[in-house]
This record gives sequence, C-alpha cells and structure tokens, in this order.
Amino acid sequence: MASQPARLHLLASQVLARVRLAVQLAQREVAARYRDSALGLVWSLLTPLFMLAVFTFVFGTVFKSRWPTADDGGDHSTAEFAVILFTGMTVFQLFADVITRAPRLVLENVNYVKKIVFPLAILPMVAVGSTLFDTAIRLAVLIVFIVAIQGGLPATALLLPLVLVPYLVLILGLSWFLSALGVYIRDIAQIIAPLLTAMMFLSPIFFPASALPAWTRPIQVLNPIVLPVEEARNVLIWGHPPDWTALALYSVTAGIVAALGLLWFQKTRKGFADVL
Repeated sequence: MASQPARLHLLASQVLARVRLAVQLAQREVAARYRDSALGLVWSLLTPLFMLAVFTFVFGTVFKSRWPTADDGGDHSTAEFAVILFTGMTVFQLFADVITRAPRLVLENVNYVKKIVFPLAILPMVAVGSTLFDTAIRLAVLIVFIVAIQGGLPATALLLPLVLVPYLVLILGLSWFLSALGVYIRDIAQIIAPLLTAMMFLSPIFFPASALPAWTRPIQVLNPIVLPVEEARNVLIWGHPPDWTALALYSVTAGIVAALGLLWFQKTRKGFADVL
C-alpha cells in the first residue's frame, strides 16, 4: 500500500496533468477561433475598442450620463465615465461568456463522453481559460485608457489578481454545475440568456451601487458580479484597496461553490453516456 506522501504526490501529478491539458485545449480553442479570419487576433483588440467607443458615445454624449464622485461631490468627464463603464462591462463579460457556454459544454463534446480516459471535468476549465484570454485583451485596453486619462495607474492596480481569482473560482464552480445540469435539462441554455441580461442591468455596471434602492441591498449580496465589479474599480481607477473582509467572505463562498459544483459534476457524469 502506498504511503500518504506517495498518494499526495500522485494526486498532485494528476491535478497538474489535467491543468496542463486544460491549458493546451484552451490555447487550441483560442487559435481556432481566429484561424480563418483575415485579421486574426487583431479582432480581440478591435472588439473592446469598438465597445469603449460605443459606450462613450451612447452614455456620455447621447444620454450625457456622469458618474458621481464621493470625494468632491462632482461628476466625472465623459471619457472617465466611459472607462468606469468599461471596467464594469469587462468584469461582467468574463462571467457572461463562460456561463452562456456552460450548459452546452458537454453536449458539444459528445465524443469526449465516450472516452473513459478523458477527464470531462476540464471542459469548464477550458472555457474559463479561453475566455480569460479575451478578458486579458480587454484589461490591456482598459489599462491603456486609464493611463491616458489619469496619467498613470494607482499602485492598488497590482491587487487586481486578488479580486479576480476568487471570481474565476466561483465562475468555474457555476460552470461545472450548469454544464452537468445542461445534459439532463436542455432548457437551461434558454434560461441563461435573459437571466444574464437581468443581472447586467441590476448590477452596478451602468450606475453606482449607491443608486440602488435601500431595500435591494440585501439582494445584491447574492449577486456574484457586484463585489468583483466594485473592487475592480476600486483598485484600477479609484486607487482604493479592496474591502478585505468582503473579499475574504467572497473567496470562501467561491471555494464552496467550486467544490460543490465539481462534486455535482462528478456525481452526475456517470449518466451522461446514457442521456446522450
């Protein structure tokens, strides 16, 4: 019988091997996405630039929206408002892109279900990895504009990974749950789109959280997008450190969601072949 250190070493090797496989598949998926397009990866840069331009025109010029500042009681300029808006949309889009795909991840990879040796649980990891590539491009564009408008990045921008890592863990957990559920209940994919639209407009993306009625505040605690959006703005734009207590609670919750999501996936995957 293998000793405890030997078993731990074997488990670590298996986890590392699956992470490497997920990374390779994510890289292949990103490459395939742009392989037949004339501009290739340039689209990853043009899309966020186009979105930023549209946000600036619609909300800054047409609606003349401004984001109130708590420091001086004034309003931000059109360009500053666009950057604030784009920060929220970048964080939200990471969630939306993965969750939209989640219910059909297994359904679109039926050939893997028949392969007993293939670790199906990495499919959500691949989806998160490929989406993270697009998010990185959006963040690069965002940072350039923040530097151009504010003259530099606050030192707290280095804390952004601490905000995004628990967010990614939670997204992965939800993706495990939805990808397994989508095999048995096909209508889940139809429910996700309107639900995400509602979450986008009920999250502090186009307006500050303080603009929401007081009675909605307890409900906002259950919205997984609210804290990452607000803390991303804090560290990238306002130069404020994140709310460490709230972030710690969010991280614990994300870990629980991920563990339960993976457990649900592994328990239900036994019936995938029969359903498909």
